Amino acid sequence: MVEKMKMESKDLHEGDIEKIETLFPEVVTEVENSVNEKYEKKIDFDALKERLSGEYVESIKERYEFTWPGKKQAKAMAFTPIKKTLRPCKKDSKNWDSTENIYIEGDNLDALKILQESYLGKIKLIYIDPPYNTGADFIYSDNYHMTLSEYEATIKSKDDSGNVLFKNTESNGRFHSDWCSSIYSRLVLSKNLLSRDGSIFISIDDNEVQNLRKICDEIFGESNFVAQIVWKRKRGRDNSAKWFSKSHEYLLLYAKNKDCFKTNNLELDDETKNAYKNPDDDPRGKYRMLGCWARGTQGGVKYDFTTKTGQYFSERLWLMSKDNLKKLDDDDKLIIRGDNIYRKMFIYENKGKIPETLWLDVSNAANASDEIKKIFDEIVFDTPKPVPYIAEMLKIASSKDDIILDFYSGSATTANAVMQQNADDGGHRKFIMVQLPESITNNENAIKMGFNNICDIGKERIRKAGNNINGRIDGKDVDTGFRVFKIDSTNMKDVYYSSNEYVQGTLNGLIDNIKDDRTPDDLLAAIMIDWGLELSLPYESITLDNNTVYSVDHNMLIACFDTEISEMTIRSISKMKPTYAVFRDSSFKNVQDKINLGELFKNESPETVIKVL
Repeated sequence: MVEKMKMESKDLHEGDIEKIETLFPEVVTEVENSVNEKYEKKIDFDALKERLSGEYVESIKERYEFTWPGKKQAKAMAFTPIKKTLRPCKKDSKNWDSTENIYIEGDNLDALKILQESYLGKIKLIYIDPPYNTGADFIYSDNYHMTLSEYEATIKSKDDSGNVLFKNTESNGRFHSDWCSSIYSRLVLSKNLLSRDGSIFISIDDNEVQNLRKICDEIFGESNFVAQIVWKRKRGRDNSAKWFSKSHEYLLLYAKNKDCFKTNNLELDDETKNAYKNPDDDPRGKYRMLGCWARGTQGGVKYDFTTKTGQYFSERLWLMSKDNLKKLDDDDKLIIRGDNIYRKMFIYENKGKIPETLWLDVSNAANASDEIKKIFDEIVFDTPKPVPYIAEMLKIASSKDDIILDFYSGSATTANAVMQQNADDGGHRKFIMVQLPESITNNENAIKMGFNNICDIGKERIRKAGNNINGRIDGKDVDTGFRVFKIDSTNMKDVYYSSNEYVQGTLNGLIDNIKDDRTPDDLLAAIMIDWGLELSLPYESITLDNNTVYSVDHNMLIACFDTEISEMTIRSISKMKPTYAVFRDSSFKNVQDKINLGELFKNESPETVIKVL
């Protein structure tokens, strides 16, 4: 029998029982489901506790943990599947057919759930600049830890899709809890998307940095903490400040798995390069003179040493082993000045600067505003990050073919930085931007220029910045396009009625289970998500026996959504031997037609996985 597609986000608990059964088969039992009278596997927690004996923690015992009101609900929210999808918006996109970049409009919690199948373990670098908990910023309200009356009391604004936003003011009594809950569920989901050698950078200020560290320690593991970078964000001093001029922000860096994570060294700056000289015209090029003796707290290895020219140095602490010092001497890399000895460090041996945790000269907030003004002629976004700041992260923790995700994309600085970095180093990095279409209410310049929400600003920035970027990679222009998708309700009609709700009119309405306003592009995107295919994959439409057929990534997936499909079309598709094939359920008159479909593929392409929607 041909299987139906589930058309909902991935259930992150799916497979948990099988994983536990692999380790402890004796704790898995079968329980009858009262609804369908079928037996399902369940965990016998008493047996599991007995199996683990003293290795589990009783709930009544005290233990170290970081918690807040709403944490359990935040965790549950991260694992709750949703019946939502992404709908393509070609009119807002640029270079739809050729680009590999993605821009998603909608709540990032929904987006992260939708992306779980297609991008599981594929994202190399995530950067987010979440709303800071200042008491005035809008944050995402997930409505899972408040009563209805509490929730309604927080309503201040809605986005274009009806998502409710609220201001997390100090007076609401949940100043920290709401923020922690909001970020927690999103970070849980984002971890799944990171590759084994991937990492996440998070901008934050003093208000929540301690709480964010504890949340990240729990989600990513304390052992995977890499650095807490201090960024000097202000160009000058604020002499109107009450106590101190706040010049800094933090940038937390966590690895998915620090054993696999590696940083790239940064290019030498001009000042460092100028320190390399070649006074003796060494044919190997410019070099610096570095001391060989250990001083102060440097440590070292104690021994005496005689050079190959016979000069003797009494026992002392050296910065390297005797064998390594002898090798330097044999390679003519030692310089002797009286009783001092130095080694030549050639510029070709310097692989770059190791990244530091203090970023004093990596652009600043004022420069970011200048960048916005240069692009739009006005400052249309109030809190952007500068391109060089994000480019620094790309240089440190990404390679040329990686996928970069920003699910609080704001004015889309990250997209701008990715495109510019590709132009600078010949990379093929791809970006995925996610942004809630939050209405613009307090920026007169943006309103005057006709922007309705933050997404409008972000998309236009990518277009304008892309037009200003010059560069070619492998003979092709740098990819400055992007496919726009908007989060919406499922493409499927609501068929989840209880038996006493069915009437004849209801049954007639379910003959076609797809909503009337959905296009083939909508259905194709949903199928790609459901089957875990990347949204950037190329596709084309072809005509077979008067049927429109879609081929994704050179016949990896073939789909036909026509209400009537001929046997010749099905036979032609089967001969194309796709990995996956999808058809509209209403294309088949009865069960026998579906059986015939399966038989056709069994003969022509038995490896093809077939589903209907």
